[in-house]
Amino acid sequence: MNIIIGGGKYGCKAVELLRKNHEDFVVIDTDPNCQAVKRFNLKSSVNFDERGEYFLHGDLSTVVELVEKLKPEYIFPTAPVHIAADMAQIKFQLVPWREAINTILPRLPHSVILIAGKGKIILSFNRDHECVDNCSMPETCPSSGIKKPCTMTKLMQYASPEAFILLSHSMAPGMGALKGAELQSFFSWAKTKDKFVVGTSCDCHGVFSAFKKVNH
Repeated sequence: MNIIIGGGKYGCKAVELLRKNHEDFVVIDTDPNCQAVKRFNLKSSVNFDERGEYFLHGDLSTVVELVEKLKPEYIFPTAPVHIAADMAQIKFQLVPWREAINTILPRLPHSVILIAGKGKIILSFNRDHECVDNCSMPETCPSSGIKKPCTMTKLMQYASPEAFILLSHSMAPGMGALKGAELQSFFSWAKTKDKFVVGTSCDCHGVFSAFKKVNH
């Protein structure tokens, strides 16, 4: 089973990919009439014991519960937020660890920093250009024409060696997904920490989020 977070434009693309590969999935969205439901005639369910294609009305806290229950192979985060970090914040009652980013920023080139503050850093090798649709993330960016010196994952590992970096695996051009087993490993790791930094990255883009547990 796979989980698709969001039933909009990119959620529909994930459905198309999984259908093509004959993979089971559940789409989770706060809108019971989202694009994916209407376009693919998905059946609503809270029970996923059988193989198939499902829709579940819910939010990110619903996803947190479902990851524990289903042990999904892949999670497709189609919303423009740091899904792994936001799920950990729900799971462990976290608050931003604002000071942590000040130790990471000096190890990053200024040209890749999109946003920095409030315990978060958003990064891109294509900071000043629009990404092309369905990009396969070649070594030389087709939008800027600039050759990447390394992957964003390697840069983030250098900038914060203590961080837990989750990889957004390329499932198709322009589409990434988290491995369920790697997300579970992150949760197990975070459970033991009073303060931590988590990152998610693909070859071109990345985000750091720093947290501390309430009362620490």
